[in-house]
Amino acid sequence: MFENSLSRAKTTKLHCTELLVPEKLTRRIARDVLRLSSGEPCGLRGCILYVNLEVENMCKKLDRIIYDSSVVPTFELTLVFKQDGSVWPSLRDFFLIGACFTHGFRHAVKLSPGFRLIKRKLYSSSAGTVIEEY
Repeated sequence: MFENSLSRAKTTKLHCTELLVPEKLTRRIARDVLRLSSGEPCGLRGCILYVNLEVENMCKKLDRIIYDSSVVPTFELTLVFKQDGSVWPSLRDFFLIGACFTHGFRHAVKLSPGFRLIKRKLYSSSAGTVIEEY
């Protein structure tokens, strides 16, 4: 599901021709989403997952995933991908100028191996929010 979400966001939200995802990142995220869902009344079926990308200290909304629309959501997870800023600034600026690329599109966006998951229970006002950074 994450791969489909990122694939759709590539052209609709990120406006890039390539999205570079670190090896095993989606597998690590799936494992942590399942772990955070395991103690919930409906498990993963009761989850709404918001997918965001943090770019220069701002979050860009990419997608909203509902695992089972027949189940009333019991909790929300917000997944925040981080953009990898390791590209040399002068090289990045060259690509953003886009002289040889389609107008309005960046050539590539590279995701960092780090991410953040924020869990909020919808059925308990006293449960609080859980933030996990990886």
